[in-house]
This record gives sequence, C-alpha cells and structure tokens, in this order.
Amino acid sequence: MTKTILNVTGLTKNFGGIKAIDNVDLDIKPGEIVALIGPNGAGKTTFFNCLTGIYTPSSGDIVLCHPNSEKEIRLNGMKPNKITEQGMARTFQNIRLFPTMSVLENVMIGRHCRTHSLILGAIFRGSATRREEREIVDMSYEILIKVGLQKEVNEEARNLSYGAQRRLEIARALATEPFLLLLDEPAAGMNPNETEDLVGLIKTICGEGQSILLIEHDMKLVMSLSDRIFVMDYGKKIAQGTPEEVRANPAVIKAYLGEDVDA
Repeated sequence: MTKTILNVTGLTKNFGGIKAIDNVDLDIKPGEIVALIGPNGAGKTTFFNCLTGIYTPSSGDIVLCHPNSEKEIRLNGMKPNKITEQGMARTFQNIRLFPTMSVLENVMIGRHCRTHSLILGAIFRGSATRREEREIVDMSYEILIKVGLQKEVNEEARNLSYGAQRRLEIARALATEPFLLLLDEPAAGMNPNETEDLVGLIKTICGEGQSILLIEHDMKLVMSLSDRIFVMDYGKKIAQGTPEEVRANPAVIKAYLGEDVDA
C-alpha cells in the first residue's frame, strides 16, 4: 500500500458562526499531482491557509510524512516557517514577491530555512559562511534555469511580466526544498503560451520527485494535469476521484463545471 505524505482528516475552520471549511478529508501520495477545485468562495484558499499555518484549524488533523521517513508530523498550530522547514511550501493567489529586489535575490530568500550560518557568521563571514553563500547563489541560479528566468536574474521582480512573476514565486518556493508544493491558482492571469509553459514546469517538478497540490480554475489544465481531483463547495468536499470520475460526477457538474463543459 502506497504511503501518504499528507493526510488531512476532518478539517474544519470556523469564523464566528460560519464554517469556511466543514469536515474535509484529503490525502496526497508521493509523486502525485492533486487538484483542489470549486467555485469562488468554496473554501479552497482557506484550506491552504490551514495547511500552511496561516490559520489554525478549529478541529481536525493535518499530518505530514516525509517520503523517505516513517515519522509523522502533526502540523496543527505550527507556525508557517516551521511548516516550510518540514518540507511543504506554497505560492499565493495574490503574488507576494519582493518587488524592488532582483529575481535572484527573491529566490535566495527562499533558501533561508535551509541555511546554517547564524548572526555571528553573518558578521564575521568565516569560510563556512562564504561557502554557504556561494552555494545559495548557485542553487538559486539553477532553479531560475529550471523555471526559465535565468536571463532575468538581475532584473527587479516588479519589472517582470505577470506570468514571469508567477514562475518566480514558484522558484522561490522550490528554493525551500519542499517535497510537497502547494500552488494557489498558478495559471491565473496567464496567456495560453504561458499556461502551456506552466504545465511543462509542473510536470518537470513532479518528475523530479515532488508532489503537488494545486488550486486552479482552468479546467483544461486541471483535467490534463491531475492524477486526482478533490472538489469543494460551500466549505464541504462534494467529490473526489480521477479527472474522468470527477468530470462525470453529477454533483460536480451542478456545482461547478456546468452542464456543457468540454474539458
């Protein structure tokens, strides 16, 4: 039986008397691309925020397990930076880059959770600190090659096109060395060519051993890319399965996909 690297059970998040997420289960296995879909307001981003420590769940469990370890880590109540250290990173629906910093510097910041030099090392800049700095630069540049931004390495992030900023945010997340990458609407605002490039990038990332959980409204992308799909509506999970199973599910058709979807 294939192990799970993320196991979410009974996840609930209340805001006052409103249940933004209501008893949702979800699991991810190594090497999977899993999509989380649903109409606007279904609770998808709130779900991501619970997984990554921005919100503390009202109830339920979030358990992470490294693909090469049997140790299970309960993420409930853990701070976002500590969750990143455990091997789960994310991008945001609204791009969150450092606009006046260079493309390379934005990726280098993502390495912070994997560095060892402390304040004294930064002050005295010993050989170990200098070596680590070189390694950070080299690895960050390799990631920029992977996402196709090596030519913009010294450009300020704010000067990139929207699609390139999306790829830069993915690059920064990859710099944390996640085994599970969460992408919140990565294709939003992209033109067809940029979306095609994104699909190729996601396949490359997954092919290198990382698992991906993505929120996305582009149904053509979701249906062509996902191994499994979870569907939410009004905070509840209403369906799950392969793209073919979800496409044919009457509850999904009614809630989200529409009667005449040709995905």
